[in-house]
Amino acid sequence: MPTSREPRHPRPASATRTGGDPARTAAFFDLDKTIIATSSAYAFGREFLHNGLISPAEALQLSLAKASYMFSGLTSEGMDSTRDQLTALVTGWSVDEVRAIARDTMHHVVTPSIYAEARELIRAHRAAGHHVVIVSASAALLVDIIAKELGVEHVIATELAEENGRFTGEVLFYCKGPNKAEALERTAAAENLDLNASYAYSDSATDIPMLEKVGHPVAVNPDKQLKRHALAHEWEIRSFKDPEPLLPAPTAKEIGIGASVLAGTAAVIGAGLWLAQHPGRPGPPKRGPRRAS
Repeated sequence: MPTSREPRHPRPASATRTGGDPARTAAFFDLDKTIIATSSAYAFGREFLHNGLISPAEALQLSLAKASYMFSGLTSEGMDSTRDQLTALVTGWSVDEVRAIARDTMHHVVTPSIYAEARELIRAHRAAGHHVVIVSASAALLVDIIAKELGVEHVIATELAEENGRFTGEVLFYCKGPNKAEALERTAAAENLDLNASYAYSDSATDIPMLEKVGHPVAVNPDKQLKRHALAHEWEIRSFKDPEPLLPAPTAKEIGIGASVLAGTAAVIGAGLWLAQHPGRPGPPKRGPRRAS
């Protein structure tokens, strides 16, 4: 079972606070279903299949999990289960190979799913001189690549342990829920940010702790629980339109199995996902933002 502990990554020099400087305004963006209309954690499944990193059954499992996420979202427990599923899957993978695959396929896997409104909003915040940060529960390696596409230099995301150039399966920092909120506070202290003047954007009720930390919380395409909370607290609610159609799931031909086997395997995997055990909660974050590489 993966655990969370203090990450080994140092804070970049740019995060050093300069005494006497006026506090700045920041804009914190969740990633999945806020900036992009998909899950960055699942987006590269087909590419990993084509490059031999996952088996046909694992590709199908990712497709089913992604479909469930797109239609119904994830509860807090579901996010924990997803974390365990994906960290177990990548254990032993080459970090450089995963980074290369994600970087080389970014423009046809993720770019079509970026909300035009989100891209423009990020540009507007940057033009206003705001400190823009993407805050995501997805792996930092993937978030970094997407951030670079958007011109965002600062990322707070889930950190996975590496040893000898490979993922170990250990989670160093899980960027979810209260951890996100604490990360914002640490970032504000490190970067001399005024949270009362700052903005935060998210689609999920699991990010309410983060949204409550800023003076301008915005619910973007909110799930039912977040929408109720936003209405009750008179938060701004925005609706981003769907971008281009998302890439379809792998076909039976692509993953080398017949339609009947596909249906049977789908039922088994679906039941397995529903019965997934809920892991324990990791500890709070101990780090500031990182620069997108």
